[in-house]
Amino acid sequence: MKYMIMLAGSQRDYEAMSGKPGPGKPTWTPEDFAAMGSFMESFNKSLAESGELIDTYALNAPVHARRIQVLEGAPVVTDGPYAETEEVLAGFWIVDCESFDRATEIATRLTNTPGPGGHTGGYVDVRPFADSRGELDV
Repeated sequence: MKYMIMLAGSQRDYEAMSGKPGPGKPTWTPEDFAAMGSFMESFNKSLAESGELIDTYALNAPVHARRIQVLEGAPVVTDGPYAETEEVLAGFWIVDCESFDRATEIATRLTNTPGPGGHTGGYVDVRPFADSRGELDV
């Protein structure tokens, strides 16, 4: 079964990672960023070696995003970031593994991602793919 593991972040997280100080977020040093990169490289390699990794990508900062929505019957494009939301999708993994429990176990390992003063402190969501309309369980 396929699952998407989604890592959340915010514009302030991206700014802190690039060395810009901000309220409530410790500034990352080059060493902090390198430690996170090494962790992610090892994490991805282990999933590839187990045969469970289908794909993974990090996403650029929300400030580089666009939102398209219909307002009064017409599409409207707005540049990010979005004041109405703090957290956005920062990166994702698509895995193919034996169970929801295994996907959760994989995602739990991401809580150990190093950052300034210990761990990054973000959260991770896991959602199964629906292979058919009948699997869209509500």
